[in-house]
Amino acid sequence: MRPLVALLAAISFANLQMGAAAAGTSTAPKPVLVELFTSEGCSTCPPAEAYLQQLDEHQPIPNAQLIVLSEHVDYYNQDGWMDPYSAARYTGRQDAYARVHGLVERYTPEIVVDGTYDIWTKTPQQMEAALNRAALAPKIPVQVLSASVNRGIPELQAEIDVDGTQLRHNADIYAVVALDHAASNVLRGENGGQHLTHVAVAEILKPVGKVKKGAKVHTQVGLKLDPDIASKNLRLIIFVQESGLGKVVGAALKKNIR
Repeated sequence: MRPLVALLAAISFANLQMGAAAAGTSTAPKPVLVELFTSEGCSTCPPAEAYLQQLDEHQPIPNAQLIVLSEHVDYYNQDGWMDPYSAARYTGRQDAYARVHGLVERYTPEIVVDGTYDIWTKTPQQMEAALNRAALAPKIPVQVLSASVNRGIPELQAEIDVDGTQLRHNADIYAVVALDHAASNVLRGENGGQHLTHVAVAEILKPVGKVKKGAKVHTQVGLKLDPDIASKNLRLIIFVQESGLGKVVGAALKKNIR
């Protein structure tokens, strides 16, 4: 477990926001995918969750749209608390990142920026630098043309465009249905007695297509939903990642889905 507590406590969002204001809005912000691997059973994760919420709310990096995503792993579930948002698929994604990045062990909280920058005990300056580097990297256009919930099925249905004419490598298209906000009263485990809040909690994360270098993709996506899910509390994230869990080269976010 690699705690981010000191890092998160030291970051000044006020200073970052001042930088964003000074940069102006002359160019369209580039999407940056910020994945947090976390668990309600991990005592050092709540500060990272709070940090993710700050990134989502304040958008402190100039000329960047930070698209945050909370992925709850399941390997803490045997330690006294069953995280209701956890799933083996997020543990599998984290394990795959560990292999790609050459890490000897998995840990929480872990932040991966655009599939490339793995953040753990780095300084606040390094964290900010990773986000800024990602904001400067070339990105391909990704659009969510429409998104709605068919309550009769129930299913989230979306129409998307991916322009891969500038792609240098083939890539996979992923769709994520995430809870806009979530909360739990944790009764046991390392966070027993705490009320935890989360943002952009992944409920569904799956590949929905591929885009070849130099090609364009226009497609319809259907994502089956839990019948009890509150459709007004959903986000849809579409991101394009070089095959083999490589670099994220484009992304789009749709909120307020009806």
